[in-house]
Amino acid sequence: MGHALIVEDDADSAELMAALIATQNFSVATAHSLRDARRQMALQTPDIVLLDLQLPDGSGMDLFADPQLTAQSEIVLITGHASLDTSIQALRMGAADYLIKPVNLKQLQGILSRVMQPSTLQAELASLNTKWQQSGHFGPLWGRAPAMKRIYEQISRVAGTAVTVFITGESGTGKEVVAQAVHDLSRRRKQPFLAVNCGAISPNLIESEIFGHEKGSFTGADRQHQGFFERAHGGTLFLDEITEMPMELQVKLLRVLGTGTFMRVGSTQPQATDVRVIAATNRSPDQAVASGRLREDLLYRLNVFPIELPPLRERSEDVPLLAEHFLAEVCQREGSLKAFSPAALALLSGYRWPGNVRELRNVVQRAYVMADGPTISDEWLPQTGQASSTSRLEKPQAASLVIPLGSSLAEAERLLILATLAHFEHQRERTAAALGISLKTLYNRLKDYGSTAAPDEKTPQS
Repeated sequence: MGHALIVEDDADSAELMAALIATQNFSVATAHSLRDARRQMALQTPDIVLLDLQLPDGSGMDLFADPQLTAQSEIVLITGHASLDTSIQALRMGAADYLIKPVNLKQLQGILSRVMQPSTLQAELASLNTKWQQSGHFGPLWGRAPAMKRIYEQISRVAGTAVTVFITGESGTGKEVVAQAVHDLSRRRKQPFLAVNCGAISPNLIESEIFGHEKGSFTGADRQHQGFFERAHGGTLFLDEITEMPMELQVKLLRVLGTGTFMRVGSTQPQATDVRVIAATNRSPDQAVASGRLREDLLYRLNVFPIELPPLRERSEDVPLLAEHFLAEVCQREGSLKAFSPAALALLSGYRWPGNVRELRNVVQRAYVMADGPTISDEWLPQTGQASSTSRLEKPQAASLVIPLGSSLAEAERLLILATLAHFEHQRERTAAALGISLKTLYNRLKDYGSTAAPDEKTPQS
């Protein structure tokens, strides 16, 4: 049985929370001041402390000065309202989560179900850092470049908290892998991790997919449907390409982040949700706001803890490590060992990789298939100044596009996408890389425009 300490100056509120916690297989003690809290902690070290910051004899932050408490007890802040400042404050002080008054039972149950000593998380992170120094990988991520070390430090700092993470970076840099790493190191690791590509879902269906719908709420809704927020309960919801989410839906997402509740399509009954949101985009967030693709207030809500991933060309020293890792995966899967020649590794290191890590993985898989013997030479690798099947090292000659003044943003986007596609001779991966969008988003845009795929192209899988 775990032990909880409630530090709350409102006696009625403290007793109500104590009664709720007692039903969750926890023993409970209450304190109404810092002095009482320290006395209770001396009697029994709590597994979890629910801490109000406003106390009669000082600030609850003073308890964070006790290293024994922060090492052995999970701390959850109690706040009268959810705010960006609260989230940042919680992170800086080392709090794992925060609850909004009046306390929601479902959210409280979720927090109690994943109580974990901070020292346990710290030991896991120390082990991961040791492995990274030895082999170059940190969980599912690979790389020894200084830029990646910074990413690992950020993941280590934020994973154990409930703070919202906003990941930015070019297509193919591994944003979903970073989100998965944050989830795997969090207290929510035993619960679902669901990834949603907002650009790959039809605008007519995205609200139903994310929030769910009631039976009969629209034509074809022949049964109740649980959305991603319900299916990810207790876990993490990764919203990729958030700038592709319709503006009217961004308003509803903002409400979920602020209140912890949502409503299915066709329902008037709010549903409580206990989900950590991680969002990502391959666009500049500020430019997305300026162009009307992202609400400014939603950006502020999402951008609590930003992580910016570097393109592969800015950490070229990691290319051999990544290539060897991807090759080992293919060899294990296919049951035949092959290795890169020194010339092949040198060629891979000198390439600029406009498609980033995703392109490198594809190139390695193709080279494995095409290599006749156990050694992979540079024959099937992208050559300097020559086109590979997905991109080329040298930038293409500059081309121009005239967009009439008065055109809508949607029309300007359509003209740019179609012109870029024609410029790259209908090679969609190269087009998507040049535009800074994912292949799925490009495919959906072309489908909206009524453009058909070339005969030798395959539709990207969701």
